[in-house]
Amino acid sequence: MISCIFYNLAHILVFMRKIVLLLTVFLAISCAKEEQRVSKIEGKRININDSLAVDEAIEAYIKPYRERIEEDMNKVLSYAPKDMHKSDGELETTIGNLMADLVKSQSEPVYKQRTGKSIDICLLNHGGIRAPIPKGPIKTQTAFNVMPFENSIVVAELTSENVHNMVSYLAEAKRAHPISGLTIKLDANEKVTEALVNGKPIEDGKTYTVVTSDYLQNGGDRMNFLQNPVSLEVLDYKIRNAMIDYFKSVDTIPARLDGRFIQQ
Repeated sequence: MISCIFYNLAHILVFMRKIVLLLTVFLAISCAKEEQRVSKIEGKRININDSLAVDEAIEAYIKPYRERIEEDMNKVLSYAPKDMHKSDGELETTIGNLMADLVKSQSEPVYKQRTGKSIDICLLNHGGIRAPIPKGPIKTQTAFNVMPFENSIVVAELTSENVHNMVSYLAEAKRAHPISGLTIKLDANEKVTEALVNGKPIEDGKTYTVVTSDYLQNGGDRMNFLQNPVSLEVLDYKIRNAMIDYFKSVDTIPARLDGRFIQQ
């Protein structure tokens, strides 16, 4: 009798194991991740305009910050005697000359304090000037309009060979890339007849310091002659900040074409 009971229990246990196994397999199959595919995409355009309700709590929170920014942006720093833009000259422009001169002059004391050396040349790019400077008061906003990028100032020490490459690049480009400390003259056939650094011919075997932007030094605008310099000094000084500092230091900014890059 007892042996019969144990025999039946054994069969029951085997049956229960099969049931558990079947349930496990069923659950595994039912829980398997199905491949999801997008069958339809719907969207709704919401125009951001005056019809949208203002969140008073958010408006109250950001109001003092907005007012402070607007106050800073509208602060008058200097004065422009005429409209200055990057198409008012062929190989040089009033705004390009201004930009190159101010970046060179503002960077000079920083570089000299760190290295004991002076800056020979400034080279920027024509396309980096994003807005004109209109005649009248110059505000902080003006600097942000002209230079909206976060480009930083660097000083690259170049061999005389690469300075010659720079001159060749500018002559072939025939574009008003801003320069300072460098004078270039072309003949009627667009050949370089004179290239002077601070009024003197380029000396073979000598190195020259060129202040520029980190963008150009990394090969931007295909200015590869700025790459792999003899030495490189990162000034931790943005071009836009140099503009603001310069505007604060003068009453009226110069607006001139002085023949630094001409074709005769």
